[in-house]
Amino acid sequence: MTPVLRIGTRGSPLALIQAEETRRRLADAHPALAVPGAVEIVVIRTTGDTVQDRPLSEIGGKGLFTKEIEDGLLDRSLDLAVHSMKDMPTWLPDGLVIGALLPREDPRDALFARDGAGSLAALKPGAVVGTSSLRRQAQVLALRPDLSIVPFRGNVGTRLAKLDAGTVDATLLALAGLKRLGRTDRVSAVLEPEEMLPAAAQGAIGIECRADDAPVRRLLDALHCRDTGDRVAAERSLLTALEGNCRTPIAALADLGPDGTLTLTSRVALPDGSEMHEDRRSGPRAEAAQLGAEAGEALRRRIGPRFLVP
Repeated sequence: MTPVLRIGTRGSPLALIQAEETRRRLADAHPALAVPGAVEIVVIRTTGDTVQDRPLSEIGGKGLFTKEIEDGLLDRSLDLAVHSMKDMPTWLPDGLVIGALLPREDPRDALFARDGAGSLAALKPGAVVGTSSLRRQAQVLALRPDLSIVPFRGNVGTRLAKLDAGTVDATLLALAGLKRLGRTDRVSAVLEPEEMLPAAAQGAIGIECRADDAPVRRLLDALHCRDTGDRVAAERSLLTALEGNCRTPIAALADLGPDGTLTLTSRVALPDGSEMHEDRRSGPRAEAAQLGAEAGEALRRRIGPRFLVP
């Protein structure tokens, strides 16, 4: 049968798992989409997947993981796109929206150390840490300025293979992806937000669609997680206020209390970790986006233009 819905995704093992989760949730919510062949997963190779030898900050930023997929939405060869929200640029192309956010997985970072060190503090003096994330780099160096940071890209399997080969002494990965892949067995330590604040929207899966596609947006309404939506709204609003991108070390995490209070913790740092500023504020969940904007403006006033790389 001709697919009713075509889901665009990257081809990494994690991206395919996230696309399959989206297909399963669509089928559970809408029985017509449970028919074999009703929903097709279309793998799109992005520039970010193709270029692996340079940090994203040098070749164009987060949009390199989304552009080709979003082109498919805009030319109507795709109906949906599934993304890790931490990889999404702050601004979406005209005509596209995030139609739903799935329930968020654990947003924390995980440490992998060849010697089994149980924390960043326990890494040996001068250890080499592999990461291409300026956010991770800045926070690692703020805690341990003696450590050496080297660029480190690739999917989970590739990075762990490089670690095993002795290319680096340690690396950091998002715990959410490891849980979805079933690869938490080798984690040396889960880093608490006080030590390593996550990327904005880390652990959240977003489903992108055309803003004018009313039938698809109605289908996605049943999948949307309100708690995740409010938390991500605060974190991404902070990025917008700071005009943040992957060349600016920005970290953010919003938590919801049982009374509906949302607490947003955010950090902006220099890439070498020599200076870091933190903001923490709370407010009603209904004002999540405003809370993020206020936090961003407060940090912007404190840090000055040298922190924000255009």
